[in-house]
Amino acid sequence: MLTSALIYLMAAVLAVPLAKRLGLGSVLGYLIAGVLIGPYALQLVGEQSGVMHFAEFGVVMMLFLVGLELQPSRLWQLRKPILGLGGLQVLISAGVMYALIEAFTDLAWQTALVIGMTLALSSTAIVLQSLTERGLLKTQAGNNAFSVLLFQDIAVIPMLAVLPLLALSTDNSTTAEHTNNLIAHFPVWQQVVFSFITIAAIIFGGKFLSAPIFRIIADTRLRELFTAFSLLIVIAIAVLMQSIGLSPALGTFLAGVVLAESEFRHELEVDIEPFKGLLLGLFFITVGASIDFQLLAQKPFLIIGLVAALVVVKASVLALLAFLFRMPFSQGTLFAVALAQGGEFAFVIVSASAPYGVFNTESAATITLVVALSMTLSPLLLVAYEYFMASPEQQSKSGADQFEETSEVILAGYGRFGQIVGRLLTAQGYKLTILDHSPSQIDLLRRFNNSVYYGDAARKDLLHAAGAEDAKVLIIAVDEPDKTLEIIDTAQKHFPNLKILARTIDRRHTYEVMKKNISGWRRETFDSALHIGTEALQLLGVNKESALRSRQIFSDHDHQSLHALAEVWGDDKSYGVAVRQRMEDLKQVLQQDEKSKGQRDAENNA
Repeated sequence: MLTSALIYLMAAVLAVPLAKRLGLGSVLGYLIAGVLIGPYALQLVGEQSGVMHFAEFGVVMMLFLVGLELQPSRLWQLRKPILGLGGLQVLISAGVMYALIEAFTDLAWQTALVIGMTLALSSTAIVLQSLTERGLLKTQAGNNAFSVLLFQDIAVIPMLAVLPLLALSTDNSTTAEHTNNLIAHFPVWQQVVFSFITIAAIIFGGKFLSAPIFRIIADTRLRELFTAFSLLIVIAIAVLMQSIGLSPALGTFLAGVVLAESEFRHELEVDIEPFKGLLLGLFFITVGASIDFQLLAQKPFLIIGLVAALVVVKASVLALLAFLFRMPFSQGTLFAVALAQGGEFAFVIVSASAPYGVFNTESAATITLVVALSMTLSPLLLVAYEYFMASPEQQSKSGADQFEETSEVILAGYGRFGQIVGRLLTAQGYKLTILDHSPSQIDLLRRFNNSVYYGDAARKDLLHAAGAEDAKVLIIAVDEPDKTLEIIDTAQKHFPNLKILARTIDRRHTYEVMKKNISGWRRETFDSALHIGTEALQLLGVNKESALRSRQIFSDHDHQSLHALAEVWGDDKSYGVAVRQRMEDLKQVLQQDEKSKGQRDAENNA
């Protein structure tokens, strides 16, 4: 096992950077790596079905993260493209392919229908990863492609359900091996009821049960425990959905949508993202390694012709739908190119069809090869699109439909200090993304409809998830000096265009922050202490005008002293001498001002 892991990781590390440098994208890099190490090339790894089943959790995690980005209100807005565009794509694509297979082959109609349904599906993993990588997911074409993919994930459920009705022969022993559906022997109406109960339980659990558990875990301040619970949610939902014959990806997507309004959303994203990336990469490698080059060598013209036919037919159907739904030409072209391949669920349907005799061994191998080659071709089609059509930046501006409005300000820390800053900015109409690591504080603030999220703002991935690339200002209002410095370092390193303002705790902390050359800083107690001192002067008999003037002189002098003393901070002897000198200077300034004021009063009285 360790040797296999070493081979997969080395293949990815060598192939993906090279593919990225050549402008081919990471997906194609993973696919090429799989081809090279697979059983039909260098033979470094063997048969891939077991590894692929494990790696498919990457697709499941991707749908969970997409759900986290898509709040229920946004999902409701997409209902028309999901049902209309997605439904028509599956029906028309499956219908056209069924008709072509019936016309040009002598296969049974049941086999032709299953092949049509199988090839109507596209690759959720490749499409979403490739579009996200190129910054095209939030374009009009990207949103529509996502809607179609979501409907396809839903359509897999009835497709698997009708397979027994299309059986040409049944092998009961094989059937027992190939199904993990615990309710398969129930009547259809009971299966439907169980399915709805399961989906309702996922929604209820995400809405009402997850938050209290997350708060308990967050109170432990053990990041690994939070990560473990995040993975537990995803895997448990996937296993539950799979056990009743539903799509695991659909289940985790629904859970993600429900949790999209949770205060723990950003932390969930950054905890799941690394696992998603690794498993998706492994999935793409297994797809590349599963390409049967022996079969391709035996029937090169047939296989290449079938791949070309699949891509052309699907692209034509998608282009027609883009025209009917009035998408601009460039967006319609992207939409057609992105979804023109076969999908990973084709492997599931082919495998699930085995007990029912729908395919013979040769047909199953051919379909698997055609789908795998079309998936490998897909990133190249997107490269060609980028070359011949507009740049990604232009595309993102054309018909872009953002999932979520980006905040101009990220506020890290929402305690006593942060609340004052937040209330001032909110009152002026600015939208804030607030990060805090106190579950109880977050729970309290969300009761008043504040958009607050749990997480450590010193983490690059959390700042990225919070929109640091597009935000204008980061305000650091945490009460831990070391954490403030850590957040500054992370933000300056990874988001250099972000302007930073920080709360400092004391003079030492202020000196350390000053060395970071941020946009601004303010000591947490300085202004309030000055106000109290001013009121004390007035109670001691100093008139209001003199007290206010003394406060301003003191403030200006202290600010100058900070900058002057920062140069000798760390040298205790020099610093002590400089502090005494600055204190003496302040006394003289105040005394001089008092004399000047007396002279002005005398002149005015004269």
